[in-house]
Amino acid sequence: MTDTLPPRALRVLVYSDDPDTRAQVIAALGSRPSSALPELAFTEVATAPMLFSQLEAGVVDAVIADGEATPYGGMGVAKQMKDELDPCPPVLVLLGRADDRWLADWSRADAYAHLPVDPIALPEAFVEMLGNAELSQNG
Repeated sequence: MTDTLPPRALRVLVYSDDPDTRAQVIAALGSRPSSALPELAFTEVATAPMLFSQLEAGVVDAVIADGEATPYGGMGVAKQMKDELDPCPPVLVLLGRADDRWLADWSRADAYAHLPVDPIALPEAFVEMLGNAELSQNG
């Protein structure tokens, strides 16, 4: 008989200066947005320095960054992560305006969703992003 350990929780960092936005993201994703994923464990941060502190500690598997955060917006933070971290965890940015899609592309974010948080669209984008990240690591 083989003992199997439960999968480790997927560590998701949620970056926004707005506690309501962070709460909406966590509520929309829930503890397990897909049976293909392990349970999620969330870390909330309100500042870019705290985000980078968590990244440097190596305790982040994925990031959701609020593009409307101040003073450091999520798209700028995503670009900095992609430029400076190797490997960089997958990053989903939250867009305040549909016209900001080009900024999400510029930031090299792996996925995007819109604000206000849509409890159907956000989990779909998040799960798709993680599936694509896994494919690129394996391929």
